[in-house]
Amino acid sequence: MSSSDVPSVPIDAVPAEFDAAEPWAPGTPAPALLLDVREDDEWALGRAPGAIHIPMVDVPARLDELDYDAEIYVVCRQGGRSLPVVQYLMDVGFDAFSVSGGMVAWQLAGRPLTGDGDEAKIY
Repeated sequence: MSSSDVPSVPIDAVPAEFDAAEPWAPGTPAPALLLDVREDDEWALGRAPGAIHIPMVDVPARLDELDYDAEIYVVCRQGGRSLPVVQYLMDVGFDAFSVSGGMVAWQLAGRPLTGDGDEAKIY
């Protein structure tokens, strides 16, 4: 999914630092965040190692966990939920982008996954 009103980036434009569990050096401000807005069960199955998890419905109540100085890449399963979250974040002053194709595109691109079970997967 995409929308001309919401900035989107392809999977290869998402910083490679999110392929690691600790994308930035401890104690240094992160220049970017990868925000996964999927539900808890989706997150448990598979996720980007460097992502932070805030389900879509919880984003307004948890804005204090985000950094206004960082670029925020918003990801969901395929892009449908990330679009309204990006629009909301932009409306309240964040620099945000929807990740086109979501975590399905992440897995198809061969980027690393981690999960709570034996084998991390998106689909």
